Order: sequence, then C-alpha cells, then structure tokens
Amino acid sequence: MNNKKLFLLDGMALIYRAHFALSKNPRFTSSGVNTSAVMGFANTLMEVLKKEKPSHIAVVFDTEAPTERHTDFEAYKAHREAMPEDLATALPYVFRLIEGFNIPVITVDGYEADDIIGTLAKEGEKEGFTVFCMTPDKDFAQLVSDNIFIYKPARMGNEMEILGVKEVLAKWEIERVDQVIDILGLWGDAVDNIPGIPGVGEKTAKLLIKQYGSVENIIANSHELKGKQRENIENFAQQGLVSKKLATIILNVPIAFDEAALVVEEPSRELLEPLFAELEFRTIGKRVFGEDFSVNDAKTSASQQKDLFGNNVPAKEVTNAQPSLFDTPIDAKNITNTAHEYFLIDTAEKRKALIDVLLKQTRISFDTETTGTDANQADLVGLSFSIKPGEGYYIPLPEDRAITQGILEEFRVVLESAHILKIGQNIKYDMLVLKWYDIQVKGQLFDTMLAHYLIDPDTRHNMDVLSENYLGYTPISITTLIGAKGKNQGTMRDVPVELVVDYAAEDADITLQLANVFEPMLSERNANKLAEEMENPLIYVLAEMEKEGVKIDIETLNAYSIELQTEISKAEASVYEKAGLKFNLASPKQLGEVLFDHLKLDPKAKKTKTGQYQTGEDVLTLLAHKSDIVKDILDFRQLQKLKSTYVDALPLMVNPKTGRVHTSFNQAVAATGRLSSNNPNLQNIPIRTERGREVRKAFIPRDEDHVLLSADYSQIELRIIAEISNEENMLDAFNNGIDIHTATAAKVYGIGIEEVDATQRRNAKAVNFGIIYGQSAFGLSQNLNIPRKEAAEIIEQYFTQYPGIKRYMSDTMNFARENGFVETIMGRRRYLRDINSANMTVRGFAERNAINAPIQGSAADLIKIAMINIHKDMIAQKLNSKMTMQVHDELVFDVLKTEIDQMKAIITHRMKSAIKTQVPIEIEIGQGNNWLAAH
Repeated sequence: MNNKKLFLLDGMALIYRAHFALSKNPRFTSSGVNTSAVMGFANTLMEVLKKEKPSHIAVVFDTEAPTERHTDFEAYKAHREAMPEDLATALPYVFRLIEGFNIPVITVDGYEADDIIGTLAKEGEKEGFTVFCMTPDKDFAQLVSDNIFIYKPARMGNEMEILGVKEVLAKWEIERVDQVIDILGLWGDAVDNIPGIPGVGEKTAKLLIKQYGSVENIIANSHELKGKQRENIENFAQQGLVSKKLATIILNVPIAFDEAALVVEEPSRELLEPLFAELEFRTIGKRVFGEDFSVNDAKTSASQQKDLFGNNVPAKEVTNAQPSLFDTPIDAKNITNTAHEYFLIDTAEKRKALIDVLLKQTRISFDTETTGTDANQADLVGLSFSIKPGEGYYIPLPEDRAITQGILEEFRVVLESAHILKIGQNIKYDMLVLKWYDIQVKGQLFDTMLAHYLIDPDTRHNMDVLSENYLGYTPISITTLIGAKGKNQGTMRDVPVELVVDYAAEDADITLQLANVFEPMLSERNANKLAEEMENPLIYVLAEMEKEGVKIDIETLNAYSIELQTEISKAEASVYEKAGLKFNLASPKQLGEVLFDHLKLDPKAKKTKTGQYQTGEDVLTLLAHKSDIVKDILDFRQLQKLKSTYVDALPLMVNPKTGRVHTSFNQAVAATGRLSSNNPNLQNIPIRTERGREVRKAFIPRDEDHVLLSADYSQIELRIIAEISNEENMLDAFNNGIDIHTATAAKVYGIGIEEVDATQRRNAKAVNFGIIYGQSAFGLSQNLNIPRKEAAEIIEQYFTQYPGIKRYMSDTMNFARENGFVETIMGRRRYLRDINSANMTVRGFAERNAINAPIQGSAADLIKIAMINIHKDMIAQKLNSKMTMQVHDELVFDVLKTEIDQMKAIITHRMKSAIKTQVPIEIEIGQGNNWLAAH
C-alpha cells in the first residue's frame, strides 16, 4: 500500500464554500467578527487530517497578479461579484490557521491555484504519490488519473466524495478524461466569464463530445449539424476554442516539487492557542489540544479584603477555576488575577446583616444556583447577591426543603420588595425557580441578556461571552465544578460549598457590572423604552405562563399514536405494492434508486454530491402528479414525523409534579423580536394539515370548570404593512371590512370585487404575503405554477395599485443604507451589517431583512404589549383564569367558565389597542374543550 499521500487544497474555493455554507446561520464572535469561513475551513481541514491521514499537504492560493488567461481574454473573470466584506476580514485568520497547523501555503504570481495544483499533482504522481486535489471545483476533473483524485469535502449532511477516472468518465459521459476540457469549452462558465458557445449547455456539450470527441472535431464537422446549432458552432468557433484554452489547467507552472516541505507536522500550540482564543473556538480548540489544557497561570491579588462584618480576610486563589484558553484571550482578567470580595453567608447572623444592607439598596443583582436547568423541576442550592462591582455574597441552601424554605422566608422582604430593582442574567429562570418556593419576585427588572439582545440581536447573549467582550473578564467555567456535559456530569449540590462561593458570587457580580455597561448603551440605541416597558415587564408574564403550563390529554395522544402507526403501515405497504419490491423506505439512497432507476419517474432526476438521487420533499412534491406512489411516500414521511416529534414526545414532557407540559419561552432568540419556545416547540406544532391539527386536540383545560380560549390576530402582518406604508388603497380595504386578498385581486386584475374568483384571490394572497418577504417574479411563478411573465405582470400591477408599498420598500432600503438598521413602530432595531455590501448575494439577503423586519418586529411588539396589559388586568380584577401559550399571533388561555365574558372583554380590548394605529386591528376569539376546538 502506498503511504505517500499528498493532499493539495484549493484554498479560496474551500474558504468561499465554508463561508456560504453558514450564510443563513453565520457564526460571530462576541465582538462581532464573522468566523463562518474560518470555522468551516478549520473543521474541513481537521476532518481530512484525522480521517484521511495524509503524509503530505499544502494549501494553494491565487495571487493578485494577472495571469495568461487575463492577457489572452480581457473579460476573463471580469464579472465576478465582489468578495463579501466578512469573508475579506476572515482571510487573515485563515492564513494564521494554516500557519498554525504548519501547512505550507503555495502561490506563484501569474498562475492560478488550479494551475499550481495541477502541476504539483502531476509532479507528485511522478514521485510515487497518491494525490488528492481537495476542491468543490468541477474543472479539476480534467486532472484525474490512476493516482490523482478529486476530493470533495462533506457538505450539508452529505458524505465526502472521491472521484477517480471511473467516476469522472461516468459523470461527464466521456471516453477520456481530457474531454472534460472540451465540454467546459463548449459549455462555458458564467462564474469565470468563459463564454463557451451560445446555445450549448451541459447536456448538449456532452452529446456533441460523445459524437465528435473534441471541440476541434465539432467545428470541422459543423456541416453535419442543423439549424441554430450549426449556425452557433460556425459563428462562434473561435470563441469555443478560446474557451477551451481558458478552461485548460496549466501543468508546467515554474515551481519545484519540494517533498520535504510538504510533510505533515504537528500543529503549533504557540500559534493556534491565541488564534482560537481570539476567535472563541472553544470546541475546535479542545479537538486539537484536548480537554485538559489551561494557559492562565496568573496569580490572584494578595491585597487584604474585609468581609461584610469588617473582618480582614485574605484573598484566596481559586485553584478549581482554570479558565480554558478557548474561553478567553491570554491576557484576560479572571478570578485568579482580579481583586474581589466574595463572602460566604452561612449563619443566621450573617444573613440578617446582609438583608439589612440589601434593604437599603435601590438596585441589587441576584442569581440562583440549582440542581438542573429545568426551572420547573430543579431544586435550589444557593442564592447570591451583589450590590457593587467586585463584591458578592453567597447564601448556601441545604437539601432539606423545610430549612431552605425557612431561609428564603428571611429574604422574602428583599426579593418581594417593589422598591428594589432586580438585576439578573436570564432572570426569568431565577424567578421561576423561586416561584416553586412561593417567593414572588417583585419590582422593576433589568435583564442583562435581554439588554444585550436589544443592543445586538444577532449575536450571542450568554453571560460568559458578554463578560469577555464587555468586561474583558473570563468567569469561572461551570464545568470546573460539575464536569463536562454528559451522563456523568454532576450538579451544584455535589460541589463543596467553599468552591461554590466564588462561582456563585462572581455570577451576581459580573451581572451587575454588565448592567452598568448596558444601561448607557441602551440609551445610545434608543432602546430604553423597549427594555423598561416591554421586554423586562414581559418576563413576569412569561414566568407565570411557564409555571402554569398546559394540561395534555395523554390518552388522546396514545390513541392517536396507534392510529398513526396503522396509517404509517398502510402507507408503507402501499409504497411496496406500487414499487413491486420491498426496500428501506427510510433510506433516501434506496428510495432514489427505486423511484428513478426502477420506476424511472424522472429521466432528468438530480443527484446529490455523493451521487445519490435527491429525494427531498420539494423534489417529491413536483413528482406527485406522475405516480400515486409519491403521495404515499410523502404521507409516510409526514405521519412518521408527526408521530415521533409530537404525538409520542409530548407525553414524555409532562412534569411529574404538575401533570402538565411547561414550555420555555425565549425572548432573546429571534432577531425580529418574535418569541420562540422549546420543550415543546409550540410554534412548530402543525396547523395546516388535518392530521397535524389533531395534535391540538390533546391540549385541554385543567378541569371541567375551565375552557380553553384562543385569541388570534387577523392578517396582522398585512395590516401592519398597510399602517407603516400608509398605503391608501390597502387602508381603505381594511377600514371598510373588505377581504384584503379579494380587494387586492380586484385591483390587480382590474375587475369588481364581486367578479373575483378563487384562483385570482389565491394569486393575490400569494403576492400580498410574498411581497413582505421580497418574492421575485420567478418565486411567484414557482409558487403559483404560472408563467414567469404572468407573475411579473401581477407584481407590476400590484405596485401600480399599491404605490405606498413600493414607496415604503424604497424608503426603508434607503434608510437602512444610510443608518445600518431599520426600526419597528415601537423603535425595535434590526441591524443590517451587510446592507451596503458590494456582494450582490449578501446584500440581497440584508435587503430582504430590511423590508421584512419592521413588519414582523411590529407584529411581535404588538402581541408582547397585549400580553403585558392582559396580565395586568387579570391581576387587577383578581381573575383565576390563566394565560398559558403564545404561538405566532395567537394567545391561548385556560379560562374559568364563570370568567369567560370578563376575559373576552379584556383580551379584545388589550389586543386591539396594544399599539395605536390608523388601520383597524381585528382579532378572532374562539373557545372549546381543546385547543383545536378553540382555534
């Protein structure tokens, strides 16, 4: 077996691929640096080093110097989009990464990376190497030989792919590898601006090469061709030959093959540790250097400290707190090198002294230590407080619940004081835990997580990251106390109290310091009002909803699970019968082979990078009209997902203490301001299909004296776009109670309201909602299955009839370009870092967000204000009904039957009047013995 294994990496192609692979969910450091490209490249590199174990390796790049191709053909690569700014920023980090792995970077002025790789690959082959050209670029297929392969790294869940001579010949439908160049010459390349021959695409190019063997031979025999094809070949013959030359990888680049310089070496800890620290690559760092490293050996301050009671105490070194390098820059502050006063409050006398001090404050920071992350099931282990930076107090709470309850009673006067502002990081969790001990936190709130969410909604908001970024301080990692995540991880109850003191008191201290930083930043961003009047007050509402939970009818779900399993089995049997054979229906590979090789449903079926057929829902939906088997397959998948994700999962989420499901609502996840939820994800419970709606039947009132009540905003996003665009025709329709989709259809088609048919209304509805999300004529044509020309005409007429919306879109885009953000009606900002990007793809994504964010964000603000006001009214009127769920634009209540009329009046008034608008806000209220019946 040949142990000489050379990997040549096409650097820029892999970096672009890594950057755009995460474009919908980019990775940022706490300071706002987009690390998507570096992270993706690092993961790809490490995967290859670990899995393929090359003996030799290099990364190859282009230079800025012009090449022979640019000289011969001025338009070569002339129309390439500008590099995204975030990617340009990432490049120096990638080069540092490569240097840290001790991998040579190879460039040669006047030659492209393709040429350098081609030359080195052929030279390596001569020297007895098996060579892998690692790239997603199709042009490299011309290089393969018995010892040279293309290595396409894994992507989007697909496995990596290795292409040799056999695979290239099959994929390109050719007899010789060099014919790849002929196909590329005919076909051209829009990305590199290689023109090819007009009218010749991939399929035609393959057919022509199969018949004639080369571009030159096609030109020589053009008289055998017919019509427009002959005309194009003859008229553009020279262009075809130039294109072939442009597509040919040069194999004689003036570069020596230095075998010794390419040998794989161990990575440099000295170079990579500070890089990983700067980029906050915690996981990657541990993959490279292991779990047990620490670089921070700074000493703690030896200054004398005084405790709460005036006694001198020595500063102590926290030997258990070893912040990982990948959590912080090397020179960051931490508990071992920063002066602090953290005190253990473990006697009644100390507690009384602390309470006396706390009651004199106007604002305090507090935190809880618990046995778990589920606030509805965790037990308290301790409380910590801070009233000034660098100072903190920890009160341990024993396992004996009665004793703990007694200690908490002492602190009730502080926690329930309406006059003391409470500061916390994700304070809803602490409030919810305390609710289970009958402590109701009161007073104004300041949540540092939510403050940062308003300041910078698109980045991370956890305390460690915020502390590092804004304070330059690395908090003690919880894993140093309870171990890494996994089945062997302990709880804070297992940790000696003397070790918990610093961890817990530090949390309260850091949270206080962050609040001091964020308050002026909120003012600078005009977000004080959102924090004080919306996000922080909403915490009280959500904490109450989460504690309350909602009752689940487990018997209904169990019965439905059996019913679904029967339907799943029927669908599966039907597929096998129609296919004429049995196979693993859950295997995309086997399914693709049955549909496209065995049944031949689509001769043009596309394949994934790994060579298997695409069988996603979108592909199957387009095939549904060709065979009933496709409908059975889609049914099978839908039923399985419904059964596993909801019907079987929901009973497992029932809290044994309450017999109810307690979802967790997230305020700081969606950048638009929308709430999300998890365990369960209420937003994703199906509503559009009849089977999906059945799941809602399982959500029921707590007893026979209650009923579920559902209140849903009607077409709220369309009403908001009418409001913020001040579009007169749309406002008229809403003010006159005319169905907006019918009104739009009448306008677009130039007919009377009474003449609008179902198809026209459907088309108008698609445009109404599509415009909000920046839908193009192509998108609309695909959505409605109509010609693109017709779709374009509909959109053009839409803007003619609704000029206010076109004006809104234009004005909003201009505002975003000038200011870097857009705002909701209430002033919630969405920052758009790429709105002025020179890269059209990146800029287009930001532009769509610019149009959509004020609409979605205003809808989010509207329902949040309504929730706060409804909650206040329910308390003021001493009602026993409960708000239990928020899903999209819907609120669900568990209502005492004797309070139905009161609740409907409160809900109607508060939901309609949450934000003052000229457009009428309409809601629909229903009631029933389950959620489906109420909706």
